[in-house]
Formats: sequence, C-alpha cells, structure tokens
Amino acid sequence: MPPKTPPVDDPFAIPADTLGMDPAEMRRLGHKVVDMVIDRLERRNSEPVLVTGSAPALAEQLGGPLPESPQDPDASLELMAEIAFGHMQHGDHPRYFARVPGPAAFASTLGEWMGTGFNAINASWGGASGPATVETTVCSWVAEMLGLPAHSEGVLLSGGSMANFTGFCVARTEIGAGVAYLTDQTHASLPRNLRQMGLDADEIRILPSDDGLRMCPDSLVAAIEQDIAAGRRPMMVVATAGSTNTGATDPLDAIADICAARGLWLHVDGAYGAPAAITSQGRATLAGLARADSVVLDPHKWFFQPYDMGLCLVTRPGALERCFAMNPEYLRDVQATSGEVNYGNRSLELTRRARAMKLWMSLRTYGAPAFRDAVQRGIELAEFTESHLRSQPDTWDIITPAQLGIVCFALKGADAADHAARAARVTQSGFATLSSTMLKDRSALRLCTINPLTTEGDVTRTLEMLAQG
Repeated sequence: MPPKTPPVDDPFAIPADTLGMDPAEMRRLGHKVVDMVIDRLERRNSEPVLVTGSAPALAEQLGGPLPESPQDPDASLELMAEIAFGHMQHGDHPRYFARVPGPAAFASTLGEWMGTGFNAINASWGGASGPATVETTVCSWVAEMLGLPAHSEGVLLSGGSMANFTGFCVARTEIGAGVAYLTDQTHASLPRNLRQMGLDADEIRILPSDDGLRMCPDSLVAAIEQDIAAGRRPMMVVATAGSTNTGATDPLDAIADICAARGLWLHVDGAYGAPAAITSQGRATLAGLARADSVVLDPHKWFFQPYDMGLCLVTRPGALERCFAMNPEYLRDVQATSGEVNYGNRSLELTRRARAMKLWMSLRTYGAPAFRDAVQRGIELAEFTESHLRSQPDTWDIITPAQLGIVCFALKGADAADHAARAARVTQSGFATLSSTMLKDRSALRLCTINPLTTEGDVTRTLEMLAQG
C-alpha cells in the first residue's frame, strides 16, 4: 500500500510527528527498526541465551545526564539493541529452558507494533469500539480453543499476577469474603495477591501437596470442614493447571465436585499450563478445566505472544463488570450500552493499551492449527527429554516425569549446590540456560521445552554439558 499524504488543501493539516520529526526520517528509522529486529531473529540461535551486566557499567553506557539537546537516533537505536537488549534473558532463544520461555511469533509482533503505532487505547466503548471488539473476539477465540463455555468473558492484563488478582477479586465479589485454599506448589505470586486483597494468614490455607505435587481432594475437604467448624467461611479454591515447577496439574474434576457441592468458587491458575488444553493430549490432562469459574493463562508464554499479556477468563457472565464497573460523570459520554463492552470496567486498569491486537493478528495469520501443533511439539519434546534421561540411568534420576512441557531430573550424587553450579556454568557458556529448583526436600534440575524451534539436539547437547560439569 503506498503511503498516504494529507490533502494539499486541508486547512487543518498537521506535521506527522508530535515533536517534529520529518516524515521521511520517520520512515527511514521505522524501516531500520524492522531490519534490526528481523536480523536479530535470524541469528538468535548464535547469541548468548542470557547475559547479566553490572549496574555501574550499564548505568555508564545507558544513563548519563538528562539530554538537553537532540542526539542521533541511529546511535540510540544501536545502543538499545547492543547494550540494553544485549543484557537480558532471551526467552525466545531455542535453548532457553529456564523458568518459562517466551517464544513470540512474528505476526504477533506486527500486531503489537500496529497497536503502538496507532496509539490504540481500549478503556471505553465510546473511545475504543474497534479495539474493544478485537479484545472481545480474541477472548472468545481463546475460550473456544480451551473448551470453556461459550458464554465465558475475559479481559487482557499484563500477566499472570494481575490476571490471577483479577479473578480473585471477582470471586470475592460473587461469593463473599472468606478462606482461599492453595497448595505448597501454587505459584508464589498468588499468596501475595491474597495478602494484598486483605486476607489474614488464617484465611490463606496452603495445603501440602501429594506425592505427585498436586492438590489432594481429601486434604481439601478436611481443611474446608475444619474452617467451617472454626466459624470461618470458605470462599475459593485455587487449583493449578500446569505448575511452574513441574508442570503438574491438580485433579480439576474432583476439585470442581467439591466446589460445586459446597458453593465455593473454583479458580484455575493456568498461567503456564492452560494452553495445553488446545491439544487433545493436554485436554485430557486438564479434564475439568471447563468447570472452573475463572481461568488464567499467559499468552506471552505458550500462546507465542510478545511480553506482556495475561488473560483472565470468567465463566459467569457479567461477573467481571459486577466486580469492577464504575460510571463516573466524566466518562458518561463513552459508556457502553446494549452488550457493548467497556474494558475499563473489567479490571482495575482504566487507561489500558490495546493488547489484543497481537493475539488477533497472530491467530488470523497462522490459524488455530498452527498453535495446536506448536503446543503439542512442546509436550512431545519434554517426553523426548525424559526418554533420553532414562536411557542413561547411571547418570540421571527422573524426579518428576514429563508433564505439559516440563521435566525435572537430578544428576546422581549431586546436591543442590552442585546442581546450581552446573546450571550456572551452562548459562555462563552462552549455549543454553535452565533452572535448578527444590521439589519439597529434593534438589532438581528442570527443563521447560515449549519453544517450537527447539530441537532434540539442543536438548541432548545441553544435558551433555550438565553432566560434564
């Protein structure tokens, strides 16, 4: 499409840039940014997976006095790419196995650029009916892919922490204040969320996980009965669909039965693992997910989106608005009516960017089957990793089997310090990075294999380096 120019007779014609950059220079720099990004994507396999700089050195290179005169934008872009972005984890590197990778697809980057370039906002229907429609669309598409009820509603946020917090707030509004039930494998940010909601220590029940590091239904029932006997009101069960540590999934159907029988809200933290439900294998593992009252996932993980993006889906229509809606007089002109959505009434965020553009663009560009195949690839690669480890029984012990793209294992005879040191040496080599962790009282190494570009050779070479020490 050729560039559009304003009519020559437009009496209200304005410069293209708010602060005066020439349109030709804007195009040149924009094209340069595209080239820099794609050049980096083509060679990312050869860059160090993670580089951490020193605060004084980075401050000297990136800081300095406040610029009181214009500086060369080319030099600034190059400094940004080489120094700022050169000192970080590259979650889209095929040998980034630590924590949870972020292997973003390029079409989603295009959607992100478009939303930023058009300075798109999505707070009210009157001010953002187009972006609001896109967000409603992608929330519906994702809910359908996960197998959630067709009436599910959602809101996009910065990530799992805020998405879970949003779901918790909705639960309290719908059910009333009370006790929340978690396990010792629940993500660490969730008890923090509950504390910041005002729950007391005796209202945050952290239950011991079973031998499979899952929530035990019998322990849950016992805790609920103890709280009722003590005069406390049970409010919500926080189940996990794919724990960050091991990929383990709580028995969602059994927990849903307990919640239904006792009138509790079932919240499922699937920030990591929920996308597995778009595959037939993952759907079986996550049986019962569709019975949740709220589900969280992070599309910037296993839905291949750039940072940041979290999604809170609620299966009770209107519950998000009942929790968060406000109608101040100064927003009266932009309030939604007749089924239109004001996304500023679905979370604590009022001013919010149009996050949905990247997910909409990537689903349209690649199609849902490409996402299903990519998620299945991550599941299978963890299974390959487990099989390879089991083929060397004199070297490795399996601590937890492959589950939703994660496998945990130990070097025979190694303790936590040795595991951490070996993982650090691999990271320092630049070839790969991975995590060490503790599973109850057992030290383990951990690989998360959800990047579709990762090969079996990437895995086996990383394991060889770990064994060598």
